Amino acid sequence: MDTRPLRLFLALAETLHFGRAGDRCHMSPSAVSRTIRQLEDELGVALFLRDNRSVRLTPEGRRFQDYAREAMAQWDSLRHSMQEAGRVLHGELSLYCSVTASYSFLYDILSRFRTDYPGIEIKLHTGDPAHAQDRVLTGREDIAIGARPDGALPRGMAFRPILRSPLLFIAPSDQPELAASLSGAARPEAWRDVPMILSEQGLSRQRLDQWFRALGVAPRIYAQVSGNEAIVSMVSLGFGVGVAPRIVLERSPLAERTRALQVTPALADYEVGLFTREKRLTDPVIQAFWSQLR
Repeated sequence: MDTRPLRLFLALAETLHFGRAGDRCHMSPSAVSRTIRQLEDELGVALFLRDNRSVRLTPEGRRFQDYAREAMAQWDSLRHSMQEAGRVLHGELSLYCSVTASYSFLYDILSRFRTDYPGIEIKLHTGDPAHAQDRVLTGREDIAIGARPDGALPRGMAFRPILRSPLLFIAPSDQPELAASLSGAARPEAWRDVPMILSEQGLSRQRLDQWFRALGVAPRIYAQVSGNEAIVSMVSLGFGVGVAPRIVLERSPLAERTRALQVTPALADYEVGLFTREKRLTDPVIQAFWSQLR
């Protein structure tokens, strides 16, 4: 079966750029355009609206995107199950995680996986762990690493824990007076004027917002950033106080320029693990990676 048109369509639907879609699929922009035109001719509808400045999906294109994702998932699952029956497992696995995860515990998992399944190609993408669940639910990634949310998981989502990590308040190491004034039982007057470096979104931001509400203080936000590594960096430069998981702090080259604060009440721990869609757990490639967590 020639699945290239569907893969190409999905690449264009994600990037909304003929050049980037072509780079991803090793095709020229003109070849991408011809392939999409052929799909549209077969379907009898326009899948994309194009002009000199932008490319965007039509309503029919969004419907076809759902079909293409499901069709490719079923095709990959069937192909992999047949390969597994012959004791040969090949394919691709798209994985999303933070930079810290990529060079810490993920290293050991990938080392074992590469030894056990050399025929599977890993496509690793890094970014803000706050996006982990969305990237899996929208079909952009097969598996993502992130923190389990408070409350129930989104419908159709599977989670497998890897580790727990305390969520710490951190301050610049060269401001001992600030650290001393904030350590211990939280006092509203001590936190009211503290410049805070916060995540734009995600679990740590939700928990910190709840913590300040319970304290009865509106935080003085100095900056909102994407990713825990950026928080550690800005705190180390002396711009304010932030919150980051201990696992990030321990593996940061800037850890010595920050200090963890002993603040009560403490924030709840991070539970870090793998996310995937439940219906994808039957895919032999995903199951092979899932089983690496013994």
